[in-house]
Amino acid sequence: MTGDELSAVTLATGIELAVWDSGPRDAPALIFLHGFPESHRSWRHQIRHFSARYRCIAPDQRGYGGSSKPQDVASYSADRLIADIFQLADALGVESFTIVGHDWGGAISWPIAMIGQASGRVTRAVIANAPHAALFQRLLYTDPVQRRASQYMRAFRDPANDDLVRQHGLAALLVKALRWQPSAALEPEERDFMLASWQDRDACFGMLNWYRASAVEVPAEDAPYALPTDWTPPPMPKLTIPTLVIWALDDLALPPCNLDGLEDLAENLTIERVSGCGHFVQWERPAAVIAAMEDFLGRTENAATA
Repeated sequence: MTGDELSAVTLATGIELAVWDSGPRDAPALIFLHGFPESHRSWRHQIRHFSARYRCIAPDQRGYGGSSKPQDVASYSADRLIADIFQLADALGVESFTIVGHDWGGAISWPIAMIGQASGRVTRAVIANAPHAALFQRLLYTDPVQRRASQYMRAFRDPANDDLVRQHGLAALLVKALRWQPSAALEPEERDFMLASWQDRDACFGMLNWYRASAVEVPAEDAPYALPTDWTPPPMPKLTIPTLVIWALDDLALPPCNLDGLEDLAENLTIERVSGCGHFVQWERPAAVIAAMEDFLGRTENAATA
């Protein structure tokens, strides 16, 4: 996959997204959403596989890559990020689609699926290593493992780190907050592309603004492990459309405790656990993800076209 094959799509709001759009235009659509700190290329293996039979659409989300990068935090509120995807579908003439998301792309895929299921706009969901908002916030309050794993979010939100990013790019903050090292599973050309993209200062702060605009509260590691007395789970409808959750079990940022209770929130749920794999399951174990998606998409094809 190369950036030469991207096209610019202008949304109704004026936001412009760089979009990879491959496969037959009259085929069922899969919209792939990447997470932090990546791009449309995160799903390269799956797009290569599925584009013979599906229309595969993968944007650089706002703040990333070749897409618009507003610098104010308010531009990254959840409602705007979700609206981008429905407006993208509108701009491309896609009436209904399967949403496929990882990390932040998966985090917004949950509400995209919830919103889109009522109208039939979203027919299926595939979510990889991205927590459900109601479960995640509860874990941050009560679970020591998840809270410890999420302390990097506090660093991403801290303006005291902005000078480090301005001077050295995003990689410097990743090393400081996460002790980041390139994965051995990442192809050299993909590593080089990613490192170069992290030098774009507008993209750096666009990416960080996803964290800064989020309503998720990350308590300090030494704060009490208890639910606040005034906290209630966000009012979110249960998912009724077919939903596949793929979870890499060795994810250091999102441990598998995020799977506990999902069956109460999605009634037509399949969970595929992938062992021996870290957070970026779609390119660390691409064959496992493709196999899980193949099975799921095949089993639910009738539901998607009903």
